[in-house]
Amino acid sequence: MPRRRRGGRVSALEGGREEEAPPAAGAVPSAQWASGRQPEAAAELILLRGIFEIGRDSCDVVLSERALRWQPIRPERLTGDSKYDFLHKEEFVELKDIFSVKLKRRYSIKQQGSGTLLGITLFICLKTEKNKLKDSTLDLINLSEDHCDIWFRQFKKILAGFSNRPKSLKILLNPQSHKKEATQVYYEKVEPLLKIAGIKTDVTITEYEGHALSLLKECELQGFDGVVCVGGDGSASEVAHALLLRAQKNAGLETDSILTPVGAQLPLGVIPAGSTNVLAHSLHGVSHVVTATLHIIMGHIQPVDVCTFSTIGKFLRFGFSAMFGFGGRALAVAENHRWMSPNQRMDFAIMKALAKLKPEECEISFLPFNSSQDLEERRAQGYPKSDCNNQWQMIQGQFLNVSIMAIPCQCSVAPRGLAPNTRLNNGSMALITARNTSRPEFIKHLKRYASIKNQFNFPFVDTYTVEEVKVCPKSNSSGHHPEEDHGPHETASGNCFPWNVDGDLMQVASEVHVRVHPRLINLYGRSMEEMNDSKVTCSCL
Repeated sequence: MPRRRRGGRVSALEGGREEEAPPAAGAVPSAQWASGRQPEAAAELILLRGIFEIGRDSCDVVLSERALRWQPIRPERLTGDSKYDFLHKEEFVELKDIFSVKLKRRYSIKQQGSGTLLGITLFICLKTEKNKLKDSTLDLINLSEDHCDIWFRQFKKILAGFSNRPKSLKILLNPQSHKKEATQVYYEKVEPLLKIAGIKTDVTITEYEGHALSLLKECELQGFDGVVCVGGDGSASEVAHALLLRAQKNAGLETDSILTPVGAQLPLGVIPAGSTNVLAHSLHGVSHVVTATLHIIMGHIQPVDVCTFSTIGKFLRFGFSAMFGFGGRALAVAENHRWMSPNQRMDFAIMKALAKLKPEECEISFLPFNSSQDLEERRAQGYPKSDCNNQWQMIQGQFLNVSIMAIPCQCSVAPRGLAPNTRLNNGSMALITARNTSRPEFIKHLKRYASIKNQFNFPFVDTYTVEEVKVCPKSNSSGHHPEEDHGPHETASGNCFPWNVDGDLMQVASEVHVRVHPRLINLYGRSMEEMNDSKVTCSCL
């Protein structure tokens, strides 16, 4: 076996080029693999044992049912050399963290055929700080074709046993998201990792608003293991809505009035490429493209609650969150100024909505969420104000803003979330109302979202945990006249109220009924609670 002193990367070898990971995948020196809480090795069945060079050391490598372990081979030493034990302790990686394996070869310009075998490369998913995931490589160097072939086939067999990992994905890419970066994000960061993992893809670039909806209504999805959206919150919400509508149609349900919807048949992956990325941030705890991609590759599934929005006798859409009042008006202004850059547009819309701040006269009915565990959590975190029972309750008056959210709605400007006490899949929604108050006080409330202070600690703000909500604007309300913003959003009635549903503008002239449906769709990812509780098997910090 050769003894190299230039690290584990084959790229350090002289004399030719190599077949290895794209630049996105970084190698990790063996010394940086630090064992956390190790799986119990004694009870595991050993599958293979052999010698490989890892980093600069010849190592005794053991492949068991759950982990790959290695330890440098050293000459006999004096008993009780604790320093040796510390420097050369056993290291390991759990098999569930490996997402691909490839034979490593070196090619020279004059060489014909498959090149000189150098060993095996493992591609590994690692958890780093702040819930982020990163891809890494581990090189097992051995020049024996037969030896490497046995190990390679065993690794492939192990990876094939992870049946939850997708093998084929339908990709929907919105090239207009945010600063039109989605195409670059996908082809530079996402696609290389999917290719390493051996996942087949079918990419469709959407051309207009609603294109993904019309496409998913009719396209053939048999043979795909999941659907991935590359874009912002509006794109992700549209794809989720389309998948759920398709599920109702396949189940033979009438989509004009959906009382008990069926769940989406395929999981949805969300690659954040928008301006706020609320859904991805709420799901992963961070808006990070590589993290979202690796959750998809690893087949991590997170069930998520979804809301249905309907008006009198008519189903409107599926969604995760909504704002009425200030949040809806600000979005309506932003939609009429799409010629601006995304950041300028939202800043301008917020300033204009604040300048014309006025309350809506509303009647809000809600069915409280009856969960003793939820109530205890809310009291512990300082969110009282809800008399929970099984009866509908009603509040009325003038409201500056009404938020209804089934997910925490985290983003860069609200790191704790617009609804920080909300969970992804506990069957409840947060109802947050801001009654009429002065403009300075309302601005103080908005600024709190960007801080660590309690944004609900104002006398005009009330919070409730609910299962259903009905928001009914009074007929004598001024309503929202689109012509005030010089925009195209006129309706037949001439008096519609703007709603912000997952970053999309929805205009309704009458009552809106919002109902939460537990675990209606599976998203690729893991909640922050699961990520924080998971074991860190290897550390590359």
